[in-house]
Amino acid sequence: MAEGMQIRRAHFPSRAPIDAYGNGGFRFADMSHRGSLLFLPSGIHGWQPQSPPTLTEADFAPVVAESEKIEILLVGTGERLEPLAPDLRQVLKAAGMAVEIMSTGAAVRTFNVLLAEERAVAAALIAVD
Repeated sequence: MAEGMQIRRAHFPSRAPIDAYGNGGFRFADMSHRGSLLFLPSGIHGWQPQSPPTLTEADFAPVVAESEKIEILLVGTGERLEPLAPDLRQVLKAAGMAVEIMSTGAAVRTFNVLLAEERAVAAALIAVD
């Protein structure tokens, strides 16, 4: 790493529609990000998970922390719909959110529609190639 270079956690402090997805990342707000993302009321955050089987309660801690401001949580599980572990799904529902699980492409389209309708929507999206 070059001297003086600073690595920061990926965070965009606002809400924005998703312009494109694929090639391992997303485009939004005239920017691009490689990797998975959380779209929350507090903004857009980099997210570590890369596949549904590895998802844990800890991965959703930021979502649960903001759950009072979230009516609907969309979980994009990659190229195709993959179920969440029942205990993880229960944790998310117990936080008071409707949880919809779908492929990342379907989640992106649904997120954009609900965001345009000014709904209290959040999304946890696994990047696709």
